[in-house]
Amino acid sequence: MTRTPDQFSEGCAEIRAALVAFSAINADRSYRPGGWTRKEVLGHMLDSAANNHQRFVRAALEGRYVGPGYQQNSWVAIHGYADLPWEMLLERWVITHRMLEQVVARIPDDRLESMCVVGDDAPMTLQFLIEDYVAHQRHHLAQILS
Repeated sequence: MTRTPDQFSEGCAEIRAALVAFSAINADRSYRPGGWTRKEVLGHMLDSAANNHQRFVRAALEGRYVGPGYQQNSWVAIHGYADLPWEMLLERWVITHRMLEQVVARIPDDRLESMCVVGDDAPMTLQFLIEDYVAHQRHHLAQILS
């Protein structure tokens, strides 16, 4: 059975490789009519990383997490991701996820069962939150690559 930290690192490596290979020429284009630009999608992925970083750490240290969700459209707008260079957003994604890999690798196995409540969502384990995070990043990667 593959351990959660290994799955997390493998997922990050796959996503990183695809993002690095993506042509910045298309970064200002919306992935669908009326949707975010690809830079805004990558920015949303960064916002998700910021929110989940503290969730992972708090659940690992405290044995549980209860906290807010976030208003994704407002976060994307206030950061102004559409106006930032793709390369800057990509660099931040790479650095942020290397740090997240370190955090996930250091979570004790027994803390993966810590209960987490995000906003109005049903309780979930930290392990599920970590696995779902990678799936969420892959979902948005598909939007960028579409």
